[in-house]
Amino acid sequence: MTKFPSFYDPSRIGTLFYPDVAAIAAAAQAASLPAAVTDKKKIHLVIIDMQIDFCHTQGSLNVPGAIGDIQRTIEFIYNNAERITNITCSLDSHLPHQIFHPAWWADADGNHPAPFTMITYEDIKNGKWRPLVMPVQSTNYVKTLEEQAKKTLTIWPYHVMIGGIGNALDPELWTAVIWHSLARKTQPTWLTKGSIPQTEHYSIIQPEVPVPNHPLGGKNKAFLDTLDDADVVVIAGEAESHCVLETVEDLVEDFGGKPDALRKIYFLRDCTSPVQHPDVDFHAIAQKRFDEFEKQGVNFVDSTNF
Repeated sequence: MTKFPSFYDPSRIGTLFYPDVAAIAAAAQAASLPAAVTDKKKIHLVIIDMQIDFCHTQGSLNVPGAIGDIQRTIEFIYNNAERITNITCSLDSHLPHQIFHPAWWADADGNHPAPFTMITYEDIKNGKWRPLVMPVQSTNYVKTLEEQAKKTLTIWPYHVMIGGIGNALDPELWTAVIWHSLARKTQPTWLTKGSIPQTEHYSIIQPEVPVPNHPLGGKNKAFLDTLDDADVVVIAGEAESHCVLETVEDLVEDFGGKPDALRKIYFLRDCTSPVQHPDVDFHAIAQKRFDEFEKQGVNFVDSTNF
């Protein structure tokens, strides 16, 4: 096991603090790790949405279990720093008025739906809920979700709002990513998604429903090409049931036609947790799909057994 940097403090995970960047840089230099460009096997770690609003107990859409997931992800980075070539961190990034936020919808009395309300096409036809923004497009969107067997539209609390503290990565995890970048002389990638008002965007690969003519409205081919170039792709993040599941779905679809490509995907099953919903067992839904992916070749491992 690699000795953790002296500044690493697991008790700070889930709290807000100012990382000491000078100390991080000094520790990275002292580690004397080889530059990532010299790696014979390219390992790309993808960290999905481990942001304050999802991972901290005071976050507006807290995922129970995320604090432990972050600690295991951080220690995975330190323990495998010499082997990890690249790190990509996705940042779910939202605006106040989006189709999954309360302000977009109202009932007959003008009341906005409570968080975790599920809105169906039947609800809209019956007048239970009506879209206040882009009514025709919004109705068609909900109908399209159901026709494509996607998730029912869920109204979420306002979360990971652009410019707010909830949008940022957990500071202790951010510290580990920056340390790795400086120690291995490799740039981290910050992949933002989720800012198109008229669609959900769980997967970091593409939105739930394409939005033509929007620069982020289709499949992120450039990022897929980057992962295709890696020898190993490792995945961790939040939430298992939504952004992580949808991302793995898209990777399986994209890599599935290439011989043995799915075998290079390693999912860290102890570095992710599901959204807790009062009525829907999202964890069970995710596990059923993961079982199918494993049969196709995707590797599901604990972070300590990579």
